[in-house]
Amino acid sequence: MTGRFITIDGPGGVGKSTILQAVTDLLATDAIPVLATREPSDGALGKMARYGTDEYHGMSMACLIAADRYQHVDHEVRPALARGHVVVCDRYIASSLVLQVMDGVPRDVVWELNRHADMPDLAVIVNARVDVITGRLQRRGAHSRYEREPGGTERECASYYEAARFLMAAGVRVLQLDSSTADVENLASVIVAAIKTPWKGQA
Repeated sequence: MTGRFITIDGPGGVGKSTILQAVTDLLATDAIPVLATREPSDGALGKMARYGTDEYHGMSMACLIAADRYQHVDHEVRPALARGHVVVCDRYIASSLVLQVMDGVPRDVVWELNRHADMPDLAVIVNARVDVITGRLQRRGAHSRYEREPGGTERECASYYEAARFLMAAGVRVLQLDSSTADVENLASVIVAAIKTPWKGQA
């Protein structure tokens, strides 16, 4: 199996990181080389974005996220794909189409900033009922101002459905899942099965 680029996006508190870990564990069990990564990245630009959500807003945050993305793809994602790894990334363009738009940047501007980045072979978008996510956030605490905003979770959930439709219209293969009641292992199995399914002429 050639290198493939998989992204996992969804509202804060939906369980992305847990699902990503389960996916990478299943791939490793099958002896498939895998690289787990995330955005914002762990590079200098990524750290500015990750820990600067209270400082950077609107276009400045959108540009910072996009700059980190291009560097992340150049320095980490493409080299791993060239080695034949499956790269699984926690957050990618779908998150920009949601969070930066919620931050007041027009969607067409967000898309223009990011459309030259490598598109994923499979964009997984995980959603859940608003009450389920709200309960999870209350238990673990908010990680950013996006999660602290009143009504933010409801807006995020709705916006990820819109982002999925937008990416599909742009030709991206999208897999939509609901984690409201589904078991993490089952969700991970569905994702791994999709990763192993040939597409775009790949074997």
